[in-house]
Amino acid sequence: MTRREYLALSTAGALAASDAAAKEVDPIINAAEHAWVLHDERFPINSRLSNCPNNRPDREYSMEHILSQMQLYKIDKVVISHVCYYGTDNSYPAYMLKQHPDRFAAIGLLVGYRLHAPGDPENPARLERLVKEQGFSGLRLSPIYDRDVVWMNDPAVYPLWKKAEELGAMFNIFLAPHQISQVADMAERFPGVKIVIDHFAMIDIRRPDDEGIDQILDLEKFPNVYIRTSLHNPSKEEIPYRDMWPYLRRVYDRFGPQRMLYANFYELVVMKDIIPFFTSEDKKWILGKTAAGIYHFAS
Repeated sequence: MTRREYLALSTAGALAASDAAAKEVDPIINAAEHAWVLHDERFPINSRLSNCPNNRPDREYSMEHILSQMQLYKIDKVVISHVCYYGTDNSYPAYMLKQHPDRFAAIGLLVGYRLHAPGDPENPARLERLVKEQGFSGLRLSPIYDRDVVWMNDPAVYPLWKKAEELGAMFNIFLAPHQISQVADMAERFPGVKIVIDHFAMIDIRRPDDEGIDQILDLEKFPNVYIRTSLHNPSKEEIPYRDMWPYLRRVYDRFGPQRMLYANFYELVVMKDIIPFFTSEDKKWILGKTAAGIYHFAS
């Protein structure tokens, strides 16, 4: 079953809950959606800035579309994870924050592959402007695109992490399993920086546990590390990604719901109504309360 088919079948049923039931898990926060437009001259996609220049979209995923999806799925707020198409041009999520500060939070792109060099001394000031002037919650760092380069815990990057600690900014980190030790080093060195691990660190569930999930579980000892429950990337199955449930259960048992957060419209039904081991109280955290304590939404 495809995502489209799954959504068509499930929306009318599982998401047609009463308003009273919906309030049991309020606020519902989708902790990661990309956003981009193709036909608005204010927000052009420039391949020179992009950190995925060979990957261009053929359709829009606009603010208006996201708002419509939020209404459909009864989602209160969304975190915009700035898309690679724009690279260091963070103007579209900044625009979204300005238009709907109570509905959106955002994490930007500044540092890493085809972006500003990790050791660029201007990076702390860039982060400060993004947070103080434009209202971003922090950055998405993607060392997964630099698999053979050790930069996440290079001393040259310490000033960026220190500035994040001063600002109360956070980092979403998109990485490969062999890079987890770099994040562990920085989590310990800068305990005031909240870190969200994206996509289960792209573990290969066909490989031994000590090459993947065990390394994620080892991060539990750092209270500033959180796990985003995006199941679709590591999964080898169609939605509802049942082959990932044992790994989700191990994260749940180790980290607890207060350090887990959900993302993506098409996984809401999975997390809200299908996973068998979440309690009603767990869902309040995983579907929104955890994210509300990490990302900056206007009240």
